[in-house]
Amino acid sequence: MPSNPRWVRRPEGSTWGDFGADDQLGRLNLLTPAKVRQGIAEVREGKTFCLSLPLDRPGGKALNPRRGPPVLSPTGQAEKPRWNQCLCHDEAGLLDVACDDKVEIALQYSTQWDALVHVGAMFDADGDGVPEPVYYNGFRAGIDVPDASQAAASGRAFGALKLGIENAAAHGVQGRGVLVDLFGRFGETRRFVGYDDLMAVLDADRVEVEPGDILCLYTGFADMVMRMDGAPDPAVLANACAVLDGRDARLLHWITDSQIAAIAADNYAVEGLPARAFTGGANAAMPLHHHCLFKLGLPLGELWWFEALAAHLRAAGRNRFLLTAPPLRLPGAAGSPVTPIATV
Repeated sequence: MPSNPRWVRRPEGSTWGDFGADDQLGRLNLLTPAKVRQGIAEVREGKTFCLSLPLDRPGGKALNPRRGPPVLSPTGQAEKPRWNQCLCHDEAGLLDVACDDKVEIALQYSTQWDALVHVGAMFDADGDGVPEPVYYNGFRAGIDVPDASQAAASGRAFGALKLGIENAAAHGVQGRGVLVDLFGRFGETRRFVGYDDLMAVLDADRVEVEPGDILCLYTGFADMVMRMDGAPDPAVLANACAVLDGRDARLLHWITDSQIAAIAADNYAVEGLPARAFTGGANAAMPLHHHCLFKLGLPLGELWWFEALAAHLRAAGRNRFLLTAPPLRLPGAAGSPVTPIATV
């Protein structure tokens, strides 16, 4: 087991330390120059697809009461907002008319990447019998991830000092995407997809997933969101479309063994929440997030929009493409909006 100054024990089946004692990229380390070249080799037509929802979708707070849609407003003073501002009012003879704005945004409201700091766990990394709140690779709550009160007291800006989304942005998120069409198999019916279901779809559609690929799951959920036109029905969406079964141990083992670099899905949370009930012992409320973010350092993308890309790939008999999906380089953030581009 790799040595590490922050822990003497690592979670069973984790990759802590495998990419270095201070690694903050996790499985994104597998997005090597060779993987980028593999992605580029999939470009035959030069046709691009935007995989992002409009950032004001889903609309409202139907999916998560803590996250509302973005609020745009102009910069400048209220009595003199910099929007349709004619500079000739400030200096005669100027022709410019200026617009300048700002936004208040929940970073994980719409199409997004989760940063590795998004979900940690109570785990006895010290080996003293007492679990403490830690994140991927043993980075510590209260130290590497200061509380808001700690940041305020120290005069620092709020945010994580380690594992923030800026690490993924600086590394670059580009490589070969592989689309798995769960919608084509299961339609809009809610289904917890485990290992057997996933393998059946991969076999039927002749999908090959290789180390360093970014697994993209098309379930049809985002298509339903867009049809609701900013007024989502939470009762309908709560029972819609395929979701990964985070309690399926064989599925989790496959994610580990496949050595995929990341997972992106067009649904909320990638996995089914609430997760299937468990019996006995402590367990995670979000078992797939626990396995991917906390144990493997594998980023999760949510609420992507694959409808047009899926139709094109299906017609062409393909499932691979070049994926370019950098998050915002926003230091300390636990997630980021993203406008992914697929090139075929």
